[in-house]
Amino acid sequence: MGAAQAEVTLYDYKEGTSAYEDAYVAGSLDFHKNRGDAQNAYSLNLNTTYDRTISTPDRDISYGAALYGIVKRDGTAGADSSNTYTTSGKVSIDNYFQPGSSGGFWYGDLKASKENGKDASTSASAGVGYGRVTNVTPMAKAIRVMDELVRRNVLRGKPAVGVYQGVARIIANENEYRSRYGSKDYPIKWISDIEAVIKQSGLINNFGATGALKIRDVLIDENISTRRIGWKVRAGLGYVGTNFDGLTDKPKLTLGGEYHVPLSNQTQFSDIASYDAIINDDSNAYEFNNALSLTHEIDDRIDWINAWLLNYQKSSGDGDDVTTNTLSSTFAYEISNSLDFTTTALVKNVSGSTSTEADKKDGTDRQLTMGVLYRLR
Repeated sequence: MGAAQAEVTLYDYKEGTSAYEDAYVAGSLDFHKNRGDAQNAYSLNLNTTYDRTISTPDRDISYGAALYGIVKRDGTAGADSSNTYTTSGKVSIDNYFQPGSSGGFWYGDLKASKENGKDASTSASAGVGYGRVTNVTPMAKAIRVMDELVRRNVLRGKPAVGVYQGVARIIANENEYRSRYGSKDYPIKWISDIEAVIKQSGLINNFGATGALKIRDVLIDENISTRRIGWKVRAGLGYVGTNFDGLTDKPKLTLGGEYHVPLSNQTQFSDIASYDAIINDDSNAYEFNNALSLTHEIDDRIDWINAWLLNYQKSSGDGDDVTTNTLSSTFAYEISNSLDFTTTALVKNVSGSTSTEADKKDGTDRQLTMGVLYRLR
């Protein structure tokens, strides 16, 4: 195979079967005493998240869980420490009417969450949708592998698109290699098969130990954030078992959509939106969420993660119409493939609330935190 005539992009990966898994533990500590404070104030945040998506031509299956906890004390005289935590879990399935298409599907999902082990929210919904989202992370890894091999003069130039696609397909089958050969020995066979595909390019100078070690560095010792392409929309009806306002046994209308596009091989843009309306005889309740993110890989070890979270809630309890905007910008420096050091600037604005609780009442909060992000999987 000759050298590629055009730059290879993430769009060159078309596989219909893939899986990705994200599992993190994140922690940060803020300790201070401002002017006028009678005592030291602190805030300790610890969050754990797990998400997995399995995609085949027939269906997409997603499931996940999260734990968000905070221990804090303010600077007011005599203020005691307090702790709050929220646990949640979800599972959803999208079944395509025509396998392998990017067209129509029917879906079902279940969601549950609990605050401080007491208040709970449970719901289920089903409906129809259209579109498909493809995980192209294997191609992102293949591109990184080729770049490193060219830089180290293992390859005389970048190979044809077909070589990238062949390498990406093997990378996507990592779990299969791990299952067949064991977690300790699978990298030997995995990297050997990748080498065999690269050799088809006819561009190898001398693969040897250098080539094998660089592939291992990229695929095992480094971490590449999830990359996705495509869009989906959905609409359905659901059932609310209970919610945090105390409503039980209520029907709901649900709408949703997501859009993912790589702006370059190093930059991922994503937007995920959802709307839920609980149909209640006395007072209907609405919630709209929109999560917009832009992640840019500055270099192999530094990611710049920007997010805008918009939440609008009309409560069936107090009738508040509360809008919350949260803007954050994070620099994550990769200490190892599992551990990042993070620096985050965050601005949060709440409007329309009648609550007197410090973290729920109207106003704007600003914070700069440093913490760690540990990747479990």
